[in-house]
Amino acid sequence: MATETETINFFRQALIGMQMLCVAFGALVLVPILTGLSPSVALFTAGVGTLIFQVVTGRKVPIFLASSFAFIAPIIYGVQTWGIPATLSGLLAAGLVYLVLSGLIVLRGRSIVKKILPPVVVGPVIMVIGLNLAPVAVHLATGKTGDGTAVLVAQGPALLIAFVSLVVTVFSVLLGKGMVRLLAILIGIGAGYIVSLFFGLIDFTPVLKAPFFSIPEFVFPKLNWQAVLFIVPVAIAPAIEHVGDMLAISHVVGKDFLEEPGLHRTLLGDGLATSFASMVGGPPNTTYSEVTGAVTLTRAFNPAIMTWAALTAIVLSFSGTLGALLGTIPTPVMGGIMTLLFGTIATIGMNTLVRKGTDLGQPRNMVIVSLILVFGIGDMALGYAGFMVRGIGLAAIVGVVLNLLLPRKIIADDR
Repeated sequence: MATETETINFFRQALIGMQMLCVAFGALVLVPILTGLSPSVALFTAGVGTLIFQVVTGRKVPIFLASSFAFIAPIIYGVQTWGIPATLSGLLAAGLVYLVLSGLIVLRGRSIVKKILPPVVVGPVIMVIGLNLAPVAVHLATGKTGDGTAVLVAQGPALLIAFVSLVVTVFSVLLGKGMVRLLAILIGIGAGYIVSLFFGLIDFTPVLKAPFFSIPEFVFPKLNWQAVLFIVPVAIAPAIEHVGDMLAISHVVGKDFLEEPGLHRTLLGDGLATSFASMVGGPPNTTYSEVTGAVTLTRAFNPAIMTWAALTAIVLSFSGTLGALLGTIPTPVMGGIMTLLFGTIATIGMNTLVRKGTDLGQPRNMVIVSLILVFGIGDMALGYAGFMVRGIGLAAIVGVVLNLLLPRKIIADDR
């Protein structure tokens, strides 16, 4: 029979898990909305994908998997060109890239990762992960959509709501103890939500109209080799990003997850989650930086919390009512939270360089870090019509290539 302490811990983990899903929710459903896939299926595959990841890694890493932004452009092009089932076949194959990389690590050892991805590459890539998304946070905080193309809330009320969400979260983290600190983000969201009510920004009509129970609209892949060859190369960039996320969460928790459970297992879990998602019509999964930022702030290191986040996502995917209720959260509320979380990710990247003693005074290191930051933050794009690598993915690839090609010994100045 469960003791009172066990019962309290049970409900505490469930609440914190719901908080983690709230943090990831906006980005999670944004990808399917932009690409024409089903948000309900995306919720389902995020939940199941996270559970798959936990099984493969022995439930040792406090990370949540959900919709990957790196695949947005390829999915949109694929859906317009070949249709959803054919595009899903390409996404299924993309998941297999992770499996191949996992196999290479098993065969060659983790040393190959250290050679290809030293701190001088990984640190700035982690920074780019947060800073590249900074405009999204600002757009949401000022009442716009994530891409800034449409105004959803007037700027004045939006900034006030975002400010309240941000300030309450910050003070909950700094001054709160126990549950208050663990639920700091949820408390901040609640404060912003209450202010939004006073501005009349909450519309409960979709909640009242939505069916309480509804089965997600699953779609199954249909093999199309053109789609496969088009999408598979894109998987290289988020795979590199995965390594950065694993290093980031390792530094946050104080454990080397690249060693235990091992990078080969985390890549395998991510790949299987992505392949599963594409088998039922969901977008590819990736480890979520927003959740890593939330873990950093709340110090909620227990992987069981992510189990609750995953189960909550699965339940929401079958409930139109609950999903619609989460959908009532105004964008400025999440914008205020994201301004803090994305900055936290960038700080983790800086800490990676500092802790490893990277000498940025060396020309070689300066070149690598500089180009990663500019290409990533500036959203540089290279490619041709139909295939384009940009932003975080391109920055990661540039960093890897420069690290392998630039000479490690610089000829001394003879003056």
